[in-house]
Amino acid sequence: MARFRKEEKKETPELNMGSMSDIIFMFLFFFMVITTMREATLKVKFQPPKATEIQKLEKKSLVANIYIGAPISKNENTLPPGKVSVQLNDQTIKAEDLAADVRDFIGTEKESRSEEDKNKLTFSLKVDKDVQMRYVNTIKNELRQNNALKINYATGKKSEMNK
Repeated sequence: MARFRKEEKKETPELNMGSMSDIIFMFLFFFMVITTMREATLKVKFQPPKATEIQKLEKKSLVANIYIGAPISKNENTLPPGKVSVQLNDQTIKAEDLAADVRDFIGTEKESRSEEDKNKLTFSLKVDKDVQMRYVNTIKNELRQNNALKINYATGKKSEMNK
């Protein structure tokens, strides 16, 4: 005959928390790798013009942005007659320093890239739809003179702009 034993109270085993920290750090590392930080704090108002035919940029890491629009605060540098600001990285530039600052910006952007990426660098002009073209032409001429020939104009889709 079989013997029956009285069941003893079994204790629940402790959870092994050693692998929990590995999982948390793996998630942390994953989100740090895929997250992109905003490079510049906007100091100009920028509402892109509408476009019907647009093309997406392939590598956004090879794009340097130049913002042209109305200043958000009254303390920002403006171009005459005081209604337009040009922002390079996190700074708005003065009218008298426009050529030198654009030249320095181009040099800084090219120096921060590898040799093969220097030729692929694109300068994206993010221009407010109400800005006069004379300001854009001034920036474009400076880019041309400094051998920055890949220029992109940022726009929004016509369907997105109607919403």
